Amino acid sequence: AYLLSRDNDIFNPRREQVCKSSEMTKPLSEYWINSSHNTYLTGDQLTSKSSVEMYTKALYRGCRCLELDVWDGARDEFGNPMPVVYHGRTLTSKIMFEDIIKSFDVFLMLNPKTYPIILSLENHCSIPFQQAMATQMKSILGRHLYVPDESSLRGSLPSPAQLRGKVVLKGRRPPTGAIDDYDTDDDAADDDLTEMQSVRTEKTSVTGNTKKPQTSVKIAPELAKLTLFHGTKFKSWGESGQALTHHMHSFSESRVRSFCKHNQSQSWIQYNQTHISRTFPSGNRTNSSNYSPILAWATGCQMVALNLQTPDEMVRMNYGRFRENGEQGYVQKPSTLMMKGVTEPRTTHIEVKILSGSCIPKPKGVSDGECINPYVSISLFDCSDGREATSTQVTNTVFNNGFSPIWKFEDSFHFDVKNACVAVMQFTVMDKNSTPTKTDEFIASASIPIACMRQGIRSVQLSDAHNTRSGAFDFASLLVLVKFQHCQAEI
Repeated sequence: AYLLSRDNDIFNPRREQVCKSSEMTKPLSEYWINSSHNTYLTGDQLTSKSSVEMYTKALYRGCRCLELDVWDGARDEFGNPMPVVYHGRTLTSKIMFEDIIKSFDVFLMLNPKTYPIILSLENHCSIPFQQAMATQMKSILGRHLYVPDESSLRGSLPSPAQLRGKVVLKGRRPPTGAIDDYDTDDDAADDDLTEMQSVRTEKTSVTGNTKKPQTSVKIAPELAKLTLFHGTKFKSWGESGQALTHHMHSFSESRVRSFCKHNQSQSWIQYNQTHISRTFPSGNRTNSSNYSPILAWATGCQMVALNLQTPDEMVRMNYGRFRENGEQGYVQKPSTLMMKGVTEPRTTHIEVKILSGSCIPKPKGVSDGECINPYVSISLFDCSDGREATSTQVTNTVFNNGFSPIWKFEDSFHFDVKNACVAVMQFTVMDKNSTPTKTDEFIASASIPIACMRQGIRSVQLSDAHNTRSGAFDFASLLVLVKFQHCQAEI
């Protein structure tokens, strides 16, 4: 009973405990923050429904940076503007901005000790609707809304402990009355496209200008003064590093790979020690698929936004990352990402043996159907030399036994870990389909950061695709043997 219990979990229980308040007093830039992209969507990026419920689900799953695409809506019977949230210029449905803000207030009333909830505002509104946004947030959130004063905008960013129980805004805070020309994900994606077009153009021509003219937007002072994080246009790491710490950048996944490919990782790591970066999926992912967050985490990016409505392996990896610190949504970055100068990633070698399983349910936890044919896929999500490095190995299949499958003891799976502070190992149980033309079905998984992994004979507590361990998944687990080539004091 002990071997398969939570007491023997492969995830180090000390890393899973909620950190003491004294450990949450560093600036926000020193934490990874559980983040969502287009949080309101229930499915794809073009035709799916928008729902207020998606914000509540994300919050209860530990997400602490949520996105709102805000547009001009209609006016009520008294002529008051009613901003709406949806994926602009698509067939996605619209929901009221005010209803979303009310959901945050309810959540904070029930969970007053929550570390700060950051709202990433994609503001497409005219001035009257921006003023309405500010009015609604102040009236609904009241004391829960963090309003920075000018003195707090200088020096280091505030800490999670200082902002506990608060809603913090990310948007635009230009000087009063100034025209602001940059902030949204669309603008950042345009910059990425412009950069790639410029590189191609330089190879074939020395004339012409590929730059897309930016659309200037005036920001309502009422909304600007509520905003802490001011999204700005990236020009160079030197210039960005000299900016005030509440100035931040947003980058699409292609820009992440480009920076790392062109040996800018170290400059980015240094920038992220004092400032905030947010990354988001490519606009080409209209099916709401996800990119790997590993590279962005490895460069110290705090807000690595994913499409949480899609329960793929990347989202499951994100669940594993933020299982640390009691799923509070804030995990302190490793010391290697906070050191000055070039720091070599810590490496290790891991040997894994899958011994047995227990109480593994049928796909989606259904109660009827044939006995399952389980096998285990072990994947290491890692990075090396500015590139993602993913390796996957698979056990044999045990036929017609989900209750207590036993795999081949002699099979050992070896993994060379290049960046132990960031890498994540994912154990996935699949059901082998007896019909060759049909694909195997996902059953359950668990993602364990290498830095949180314990060696020895350990239990792997399995969850469903939505990171839920209840019902048919209550007792689902694997028994594994893990050996590190050498132990490290801190990884």
